[in-house]
Amino acid sequence: MVAALLALAMIAGSPVPPSPAPPSAVEGIWHNPKNSVAVKTGACGDKLCGWVVRANDEAQADARDGGTPKLIGTALLREYRPSGRDTWSGQIFVPDMGRTFGSTLKLVDTNTITVKGCLIGGFFCKTQTWHRG
Repeated sequence: MVAALLALAMIAGSPVPPSPAPPSAVEGIWHNPKNSVAVKTGACGDKLCGWVVRANDEAQADARDGGTPKLIGTALLREYRPSGRDTWSGQIFVPDMGRTFGSTLKLVDTNTITVKGCLIGGFFCKTQTWHRG
């Protein structure tokens, strides 16, 4: 009985780790570094996804050249799930390459996210900083 009370006291006195930001913290419209594309993030079932809502002519032409005929409406961020504090993991579709890569999205602050995409095994990664629009 004493051991049980001590264990309970230790659990009660343990600091609670900070919880990750809810998916709603990254929901909204985000602009890539060149401001050539705007992506609206939101729920897709129990996951987080992001769709192109605006793209300049050059981005649309690059997407067509890569095999994506219609860039606006295309899901770039696919099936992201919480994977750590303020971090989500999923897949990113790169329209000008016509390929999907493993990706992480990190909430830096209320107006900034980083989006990182990597080839197989986490090698050859590229990170972009996107800003809320």
